[in-house]
Amino acid sequence: MTRAVLEIGGTHVTAALVDPGRARVLRRAHQGLNPRGTAEHVLGTVVRCATRIDASAAELWGVAVPGPFDYDNGIARFEGVGKFDDLYGIDVGSVLLDGVWPRPRGAVFLNDAHAFALGEWSAGAARGHRRCVGVTLGTGVGSAFLADGQVCRDGPGVPPLGRIDLVRVAGRPLEDSVSRRALLARYGDRRAEVHDIAARARAGEAHAGHVLHEALTALGTALTPYVRDFEATALVVGGGLARSWDLVGPSLRGALGDTPVTLCAGALGADAGLVGAAVYAGTG
Repeated sequence: MTRAVLEIGGTHVTAALVDPGRARVLRRAHQGLNPRGTAEHVLGTVVRCATRIDASAAELWGVAVPGPFDYDNGIARFEGVGKFDDLYGIDVGSVLLDGVWPRPRGAVFLNDAHAFALGEWSAGAARGHRRCVGVTLGTGVGSAFLADGQVCRDGPGVPPLGRIDLVRVAGRPLEDSVSRRALLARYGDRRAEVHDIAARARAGEAHAGHVLHEALTALGTALTPYVRDFEATALVVGGGLARSWDLVGPSLRGALGDTPVTLCAGALGADAGLVGAAVYAGTG
């Protein structure tokens, strides 16, 4: 059975029809998004993109969106994060219900890192693992702790609220070491982006390599006790930085030490979040 999904990112929105059983995206529409735009601009873009895939009427849509967000009620809570601030307090679910055509039955919302992990658990790198951890490396650090496909927000081995970004390393918030902001500040070249740092590290530049290694070591240090105590057998990494797996994998594995977990990059690429949102919609 196909599912209609949306993935709302910091700079784009993707709408798709997905067959979650076969992990196949059957149809998709992609559109750029200005995260500092007005609510009318942002939500208008989302609605137009969703309408372009011509989903069936009365679909229950799965919507992956970054936080802060009230996922149970579909209400935006973005405040002080530099994106989507104009959406604060808006019932996004109602906007989709009223604006998308054909008219949906409703929408269920989930965190974008949770969608990534669910996609990889159902049909990607974490398939067959009962307990796994998913981490996304983009503007910041996203995470999900899954047990039999269910997101865990507390319990043994789960960080506060299930979020590894809330953990402190050497007395500082993790994202002071592992985030786009932290990497660019440490590298010190205002003209560079994260992909430039990775390319220079791959080409042998010692400073670029050191910056990435330090950041990934901090991430591995933060993850190690949680991965171990959660008894995860797979740790799957996605996001923009994971595309440089030849650099990410060795540094992260070194920081994890002898923690008995399979470490790997996501297998579904950009489709992971779409598949995960479709899987989630199927449980709604």
